[in-house]
Amino acid sequence: MKKVAKKVLFLTEVLINEIRKFDHEIPALSPKDCVFRIFRDVRFSNDKRPYKTNFGAFIAKGGRKSMNAGYYFHIDPAGSFAGGGVYMPPAEPLKAIREYLAENGEEYLDIVENKNFKKIYPEMMDDKLKTAPKGFPKDHEFIELLKYKSFVYSTQFSRDQVSADNYIEHLVQSFKILHPVNKFLNDALDKKSLKKNEIKGNLSAFLRIYII
Repeated sequence: MKKVAKKVLFLTEVLINEIRKFDHEIPALSPKDCVFRIFRDVRFSNDKRPYKTNFGAFIAKGGRKSMNAGYYFHIDPAGSFAGGGVYMPPAEPLKAIREYLAENGEEYLDIVENKNFKKIYPEMMDDKLKTAPKGFPKDHEFIELLKYKSFVYSTQFSRDQVSADNYIEHLVQSFKILHPVNKFLNDALDKKSLKKNEIKGNLSAFLRIYII
């Protein structure tokens, strides 16, 4: 298992370097900050096997624990895949993405309805609200997009594809096609952060002028 884990770390390092060639928001990450732990939590399980049967890594600014949009690959005998985006973000970043989508829905649709994109990623993961999210009208132009709770896309890889010599090449290509979506989502999150910093800056300036 340890030998396989080392190979996954090496694969992750290669992918980080390749992704950084087209996504300049990805820093020089350590593979260990991206790969998910291989040990299982067996405390409440009848299955006491210590290791998982799959490997996965999430490559994003901040690593696997980040709330940023990123790139994920999953290797599993039962089914391997790759993709990315933002999975089940907390309320605040989710609201930021929805607000940005409400204003820039056409730009997002232009990306995800592109024929080259849909060839690899036919549809977004179907995890949606049944009604309009709080703060958005039911008749909003992009209401169906705004109902999503995750913004995730994935593409399947067969065992033969995973074991093929060009597996890394295909992974990188699938991530390159996904990059515009990740950029859009990260722009949404960055815009929220900029607003927060602006408010903090204005408050600090007020305190300096009128209180200090």
